[in-house]
Amino acid sequence: MSTRPRASLRRILEDLGSTVLNVAVAAGDPDTEVTGVHIYDPLDDLAPPAGSLLLAVGVESAARIHELLALAPTAAGLVVKQPVDVDDGVRQAAASTGTTVLGLTRAASWSQVSALLRTLLAEGELEEEPQDDLFSLANAVCALLDAPVTIEDRSARVLAFSTRQEEADPGRIATVLGRQVPEEYQRMLFERGLFKQLYQSREPIYMELDGDSMNRVAIAVRSGDEILGSIWAAVHEPLSEQRQRALTDAAKIVALRLLRERAGADTQRRLRADLLSTVLAGGQGAAEAAGRLGLATEHLCVLAAQLTQPQEADLAKRESDRQRFCDALALHVGSIHPKAAAALVGTVAYAILPSHSDERAVKVAESFLSSVSPRYEANVGVGRLAHHLAEVARSRVDADRALRVLQTRGTSGQAADYSAVHVESLLLQVADAAAAEEQTPTGPYQRLLAYDAEHGSQLLATLRAYLDAFGDVNVASAQVMVHANTFRYRLKRLAEIGEFDLHDPEARFALLLQMRIFGL
Repeated sequence: MSTRPRASLRRILEDLGSTVLNVAVAAGDPDTEVTGVHIYDPLDDLAPPAGSLLLAVGVESAARIHELLALAPTAAGLVVKQPVDVDDGVRQAAASTGTTVLGLTRAASWSQVSALLRTLLAEGELEEEPQDDLFSLANAVCALLDAPVTIEDRSARVLAFSTRQEEADPGRIATVLGRQVPEEYQRMLFERGLFKQLYQSREPIYMELDGDSMNRVAIAVRSGDEILGSIWAAVHEPLSEQRQRALTDAAKIVALRLLRERAGADTQRRLRADLLSTVLAGGQGAAEAAGRLGLATEHLCVLAAQLTQPQEADLAKRESDRQRFCDALALHVGSIHPKAAAALVGTVAYAILPSHSDERAVKVAESFLSSVSPRYEANVGVGRLAHHLAEVARSRVDADRALRVLQTRGTSGQAADYSAVHVESLLLQVADAAAAEEQTPTGPYQRLLAYDAEHGSQLLATLRAYLDAFGDVNVASAQVMVHANTFRYRLKRLAEIGEFDLHDPEARFALLLQMRIFGL
C-alpha cells in the first residue's frame, strides 16, 4: 500500500500533465500534501493555509510573483498564467520558501482550473489502492493504446483523463479543461448517430471525424445492460485487434471502479445529507453533526437552493441533475469558506455558510447563480444570520420561506433573504393556515366572487385594478381596458353587490387581504 499523501503536488501534475499545468520553478518536496485551493485577491489579507495551491489571478511580472512567494511562504504551489516571468529573484524566493511555481495554459480559465483542482483533491483517498483510481486507469489505457484517453459518464462529463492530451485536437483540450464534452461536439455525435451506435455495441467503435478533429475510438462501459459511461481515445487510425481487446478488457475494469465509486459516493452523500439535516433541525446532536462535517459553529447563514427549469421525465436524470446542482453549490460555498457545507435534502440543496451578515450571504448566492447559469436555472433563499448553532434551525426556516416566495413569483435566477420577502412570506403562511383549516371566502369578497361566477362578470378584477391603482380611476380603467365612465359605473355596482363602502379603509384592506389569500 502506498504511503503517499492523499493529494500531492506530484500526483496533481501527473494527472493533469502538460495539458493544463507546467512546472516553471521546481521547489520543495513534490510529495508534500496539497491541502486546498485558494484564489489570490489583492483586496484581502493573504493568508493561505500551509500546503495550499495559490491561484495568482492577474499576476504577471516577476516582481509580483516574488512578492507573493514572500507573502505565502507555506503554500505548496503558486499558479500563474503562462508565459511565467521567472528571474533570479523568483528562483531564490521559490527555493527559500519551498513553493513550486506553476504555469497555467493560456487556454484555461481560472474558474476551470479551480474546479478541476478541487475535483482532483476530492477524488478520494489515494493511498487506498492508488493503482486502481480512475486517473491511473486512464493512464494505463493510454499506454496500452498509445493514445490520449478520457473516461466519461453518460452525460459526457469527464471523470478522468490520461496524460498526453496536448497531442489531441482542440475539441479534446476543451473537453479536458471544461471537464465536459462541449455541446457542439455532443450535438455532432448525436446527429451522426454515433452515441446510439456506441451504446448499442459491446465492442470498440471507430469514428471518423471531420475538420481539425482527430478520429476517435470509444467503448461503452457497462454493468450488465446498464450503461455507466464510456472510454474515448483520440487516434489517427483504427486500433489493431490486440489493442481493441485491451480496450474491451479495460472497460470491464473501469466498470468495476465506477460501480465501487458510485456505491461509496452514494453512502457519503447520504451520510452528509443526514448530518446536515441534523444541524438544520437543531437540538440534540447538532453540535456533534457539525463537528463531523467540519462546520463553523458561529455566524452562519442557511442557503436553500432549488432548480426551477422544467425537469426531465426520466427520474434518474432528474435526480442526477439535482445532485450535480448540489455538488456545484458545495464547491462554490467551499471556495468561499473552508468550514461551509452543502447537501441535497429532498429536492432542495441546502448550504450552511459562515458569514458575518445575511447581505454577504445573498451576494454569495447571487454569484453562485451566475456561475451555474445558463446550465442550471434556480432560485436561492437566504435565512437570517445565526449567531450560533442553536439558531441555525430558524435560519433554515427563513431560507425555506424566502425560496418559496421566489418560486411562487415564478422567477428564476433570483436570490433573496427573508427580510426582503417578509410580507409575502407572511401572506403565504396565512394562506396555508386558511387552507389547513378549510376556511373559505366571507363577506363582500364572497358575495362578489359568487356574483362573478353566476353572471360571468369581472367585478373582482375591476376592484383589484382599483385597489392596485390607489383609487386612480384613469389608471385602473386603462389597466382593464374600459372607459373611465364605465369603470366608475362598475365600481358603484360592485359596492352595491358586495354591500361595503369603498371609502372605508378597513373594508378595502379586508378585501385586498382575501384576494391575496384566496387568489385573484
